[in-house]
Amino acid sequence: MAPPSPAGMMRRPAWMRYTPHALMVLAQLFFTLLYFITEAAFNRGLNPYVYVTYRHLLVACVLCPFAYFYENKLRPKMTLMLFLEIFVLSLLGGSLTLNMFFSSLKYTSPTFVTSMVNAVASITFVIAIILGMEIVDVRSLRGLAKIAGAVVSFAGVTTISLYKGAAVRSLWKAPVQIQGSGVAVAHESWVKGSLLAVASCICWSVCFILQASSIKRYPAKLSLTALMSMVGGMQSAVFAAFMQRNLDDWLIGFGLKFWCIVYTGIACNGLTVVIQLWCNKKKGPVFVTMFNPLLTVMVTTLAYFIFGENLHVGSVIGGVLVILGLYMLLWGKDRDQEHKDTKEQDSELDCEKQATVMSEVSAARDDKAPKMMK
Repeated sequence: MAPPSPAGMMRRPAWMRYTPHALMVLAQLFFTLLYFITEAAFNRGLNPYVYVTYRHLLVACVLCPFAYFYENKLRPKMTLMLFLEIFVLSLLGGSLTLNMFFSSLKYTSPTFVTSMVNAVASITFVIAIILGMEIVDVRSLRGLAKIAGAVVSFAGVTTISLYKGAAVRSLWKAPVQIQGSGVAVAHESWVKGSLLAVASCICWSVCFILQASSIKRYPAKLSLTALMSMVGGMQSAVFAAFMQRNLDDWLIGFGLKFWCIVYTGIACNGLTVVIQLWCNKKKGPVFVTMFNPLLTVMVTTLAYFIFGENLHVGSVIGGVLVILGLYMLLWGKDRDQEHKDTKEQDSELDCEKQATVMSEVSAARDDKAPKMMK
């Protein structure tokens, strides 16, 4: 059998090189459709608190069997302190955060909330500096880029939250109409939705900080995700029962409300997580994070051209600032990683040189020893 030609060997790596890019675009498309399906379900009467509760419980039911069989030997023993840690992670990364986030979607728009999500990286960066987990070298260009990126991103968040601006109306009739969307929707609680979105982003950032240490004590990632979903679902159920006591809100039927929850659990909490983990392993976390602003672009495009949603000047300006600040921050982080890798390589080379010199000195001493004996 003849060996593969050089041309054939070159074609395969070129195709494989763009597979992570295509998968990350697909993941952002899944999230894009989520916002419009969820908004339509909310307009049909789906309660955000009930939605978050069912979403968590569905993910827990799907993940628990896989976590039980695949990570049976990897799970550490459950202790009271570990359970309390999972309880806090579930609160900040699930029930409390998602309840605020999707409540803000009910008061604002998909374009608005996706613009706000881009600020999570900058908020996490600032919190990490305060806690001493992130070191910034202000004398280097990469350090200044990270600081400038955080400042620009916060300026964008402030603009989105406090300045709505004039509406940029669509010039043609939308091909797809979502009940309650478009010109007829008057978001009277825009400031309330803005505050809820900012609060949810802060909770997400704190959760990411805590996850960095929690994953070391609980290395079974699939089991940890299943536990957080189960505990988060229980937390959200208690909160939803307290806030929404009407039994009819819990009866979602098999229409749009039901399929919204199923789509969220399977596509957004299942397939996208697998895609992100695979791309993270192949390309690293910076590569995965850089595709987040694409979500804002997709949502904005579909909202304006397909669903006939009005764009607001404040959201457009703020969204551009948030994305610009995010890329500045990611560029600085990427240069930091390169600088760290270079220092580690230099340190390894120095250790090898020292070991070589020591071995040469030792060999020279061994050669002199017999001569001195003679």
